[in-house]
Amino acid sequence: MNRPGDAQLTYGSYLHVDELLSLQRPLSSPPHHDEMLFIVIHQVYELWFKQLLHELDALVGALDAGDVLRAGKLFRRVHAVQRILEEQVDVLETMTPQEFNAFRDHLNPASGFQSIQFREIEFLCGVRNEETLKHLVLDESQRARLERRLREPSLYDRVRTFLATRGFATATHDDLIDTYRAIYGDSERYYDLYLLLEDLIEFDERLLLWRGRHVRMVERMIGQKRGTGGSPGAAYLEGTLRYRLFPELWEVRTYLGSGSYG
Repeated sequence: MNRPGDAQLTYGSYLHVDELLSLQRPLSSPPHHDEMLFIVIHQVYELWFKQLLHELDALVGALDAGDVLRAGKLFRRVHAVQRILEEQVDVLETMTPQEFNAFRDHLNPASGFQSIQFREIEFLCGVRNEETLKHLVLDESQRARLERRLREPSLYDRVRTFLATRGFATATHDDLIDTYRAIYGDSERYYDLYLLLEDLIEFDERLLLWRGRHVRMVERMIGQKRGTGGSPGAAYLEGTLRYRLFPELWEVRTYLGSGSYG
């Protein structure tokens, strides 16, 4: 309830719409028409990254508490956001290479590689390369956030701990393969765990799908030019497609339905 003398709360004041709409500031002069699209798309990406971190932090909390049903509910939202991230590439691809190159030089030396929130997502999920920190321009708060993510158990660490509380062996690669085979082999008995494993691999797959769309979009826009931040551009992004958050979950597919593992 508003206090006497306070301005009435409105849709715009609650969402800070005026401030939000003032944050799109093209650098080209005169402003190139498509630079607005480029800025909006990437600002929206950062908002979705913020939401993903919010959901993933809640998700690892649910796993730590042994609440696999809540983790499943949170995954539903995470998957929905991931679909939006991929679909946004369609909007960005309405811009032609000529249109992008008309303002691209103004982006130097900024690069999507420098997205702190996306690095947080990677670190939280277990893609941890401390060398990355050397290539980022970080203030004290940003460095502290990333270093905290590096210290904390990853999402996969939490999954392994949770499965261990359910009586499964998770210490080694072979332990995990055997555990996953047992869960998939008796999915009626372990139905909640089966759904958790399917959510995990869908999360991993959707991240790969978004990375793949992003790589192809970058290649479509700039070919094999170097990235604005000095990275190899599409060649660097292509290398990220090898990442698997849950490698044993992918590997176990080879053995499902077979008579033995070895």
